[in-house]
Amino acid sequence: MGPSTNTSDFQGWVAHDASAAEGKMQWGSFQPKAFEDTDVEMEITHCGVCGSDIHTLRSGWGPSDYPLVVGHEIIGKVTKVGKSVTDLKVGDRVGVGAQSECCESCKPCKMQQESNCNKMTMTYNGKHSNGDKSYGGYAKVWRGPASFAIPIPDGLPSEFAAPLMCGGVTVYNPLVSNGAGPGKRVGVVGVGGLGHFALLFAKALGCEKVVAISRSSSKKEDAIKLGANEFIATGEDSEWMTKNANSLDLIISTISGSFPLDQYLQLLDVNGTFVQLGAPDDPLPSFSPLGLIFKNLKIAGSLIGTRQHIRDMLELAKKTNLQAWVQVRPMEEANQVLLDFEKGLPRYRYVLKN
Repeated sequence: MGPSTNTSDFQGWVAHDASAAEGKMQWGSFQPKAFEDTDVEMEITHCGVCGSDIHTLRSGWGPSDYPLVVGHEIIGKVTKVGKSVTDLKVGDRVGVGAQSECCESCKPCKMQQESNCNKMTMTYNGKHSNGDKSYGGYAKVWRGPASFAIPIPDGLPSEFAAPLMCGGVTVYNPLVSNGAGPGKRVGVVGVGGLGHFALLFAKALGCEKVVAISRSSSKKEDAIKLGANEFIATGEDSEWMTKNANSLDLIISTISGSFPLDQYLQLLDVNGTFVQLGAPDDPLPSFSPLGLIFKNLKIAGSLIGTRQHIRDMLELAKKTNLQAWVQVRPMEEANQVLLDFEKGLPRYRYVLKN
């Protein structure tokens, strides 16, 4: 079982309203879910900072359920284990991503696609099956279902493992689900937190060609170091889409702003697939379906990944010595980290450390 935890031990960066996104979270106590026999508790050592934290803090995707604690790239040591939990013990190092519960009975869950569960519990700003609120990892302690606490392989440092739990698996899933590997030509739009992972994993999976696509060439050197063979700067050459037409099989788009989808579709070869991961607050502009029809293209979306995706991804990261580009900052600096994140300063992922 492990030591009992007073709910007074649950302290973190609490958001009380949308101003929290401007660096106005307040350190304080919160009421975690009731501890159940299927739960674990962990002492948080690291938590990655993800763009969706900021969207949630400012109610960018609809009204958030304040008060809340964000953070869903959580690594820590198990300190308490419910009596129904058989596969984890006190002292284990585990990680929790953006999802921390599923219903196990809907169609997606039965298809091992629990990241599309009809009653998914997000790790923060969500509700658990017992009706209690879920709270995230900008905190000292996390409590939640053991089934979503994934053991971290020995030899994979916690500061690298943290951002893999959401940022990493969000790109790993659409890459492997769309056959990325030897013989595949992959483009990555946006060289940021997600994009840098997409370049790292496309290389780790052995893709034939990896192309980074960004507005300016300011990140070209970084992209090449991350695994890109080629770089396209869309803001510096008005002919970029015709010069690179039909040159890719798969495009992973990580950008959250509006963009000209038509132009990116020109890059795809016959039977190519465009996968959108970034979630803009505003809708995308309309596009002509002719490109889809003439080249038999697919436009897809993808949401995080399953627990099996996470396990497989962590093993690949360990095997290939994949190293996220992270900047570790003290948990006390979380408000400043949000402000720095909004300015586009991370190269390429901030990780908070207790």
